[in-house]
Amino acid sequence: MHEMSLAENVLQIIEEAAHHQSFTCVKMVWLEIGQLACVEQESLHFCFEVVTRDSIAQRARLEIIDIPAVGWCKICTHEVPMITLHDACPQCGSYGLKVLRGDTLRVKELEVE
Repeated sequence: MHEMSLAENVLQIIEEAAHHQSFTCVKMVWLEIGQLACVEQESLHFCFEVVTRDSIAQRARLEIIDIPAVGWCKICTHEVPMITLHDACPQCGSYGLKVLRGDTLRVKELEVE
């Protein structure tokens, strides 16, 4: 379950931000998760609760913003929506799609005290 290591990494980012910005409590964490990031959101919520126990983020609520996947077709040069990594271009049918967005996870924002 790689969601546990993702949750641990998010907590590390939070703790580093707290150190640099001198806040003591995190109330809300917004994560942007791309459709192609291969993250099971329910598992991530559970892992986040486990990892943040007795931490600066122990009472933080986790909000997830879904980022749709978009690819660029090398053949017809259109930007197209993607569902999976190996989709065919809906415009020309080729399999030369390059992912432009929707394959990452990032901490977008923290609400802190």
